[in-house]
Amino acid sequence: MIKFHPAPEQLLQFAQGALTSVESIMVSAHCDMCARCQQVVAQQTVLQAEHALVDTSTEASDSGSFELDAMLDAITRLPRAAPSKSVRSTARKIIELDGRVFTIPRTLRKYVPYMGNWSSLVGKLWQAPVDIGSSGVANFIYMGHGGSVPEHTHRGTEFTLVINGEFHDGIDHYRTGDFIQMNESNVHAPKSDDVNGCLVFSVLDQPLHFTAGIARLLNPFSHVFFR
Repeated sequence: MIKFHPAPEQLLQFAQGALTSVESIMVSAHCDMCARCQQVVAQQTVLQAEHALVDTSTEASDSGSFELDAMLDAITRLPRAAPSKSVRSTARKIIELDGRVFTIPRTLRKYVPYMGNWSSLVGKLWQAPVDIGSSGVANFIYMGHGGSVPEHTHRGTEFTLVINGEFHDGIDHYRTGDFIQMNESNVHAPKSDDVNGCLVFSVLDQPLHFTAGIARLLNPFSHVFFR
């Protein structure tokens, strides 16, 4: 059961189209996996549309113009566009690692063609970079059973979506579908004890800052960690 969700104001801003591109991607991907948040966004979208129509109708009435009805009628008469073959062929639903196949949320499927190769990091940790066409560093990260990320904090914001499996970080326990947002006030050490490991999608806008053990020696090079 999904425990962690975007804040109510994030869902409202998502419906309004007011989030940054990165935050919008992460909220949208979570909504792909969460019926509750899907419903909230759908309700907010309807409310936004109703307000927009009321405002437009008032303006049209005040100006004596009735062009809105004609415009909507013209739109409904347009033929439905056929899906692009290139989009159909590149929007893969799955990614693979070491013989395992993972189904990914609909929002993230269009980025699969822009995904780099998997590379092994320390201690049962794998990462594959993803070009999402905006600022920040995005990665699919897989923690095998017992795999962990050294304790760290953040110089900026880290968004994480759990795609498959479970992990804990000393702050809480996260499961498939959970939406996690961390900043410089959070110190954590993600680790998966799931027998099947854990796959997440993560976006950083600044490098990590390691806070414990030998990993602190990596701080001068943290800009390349998870790239």
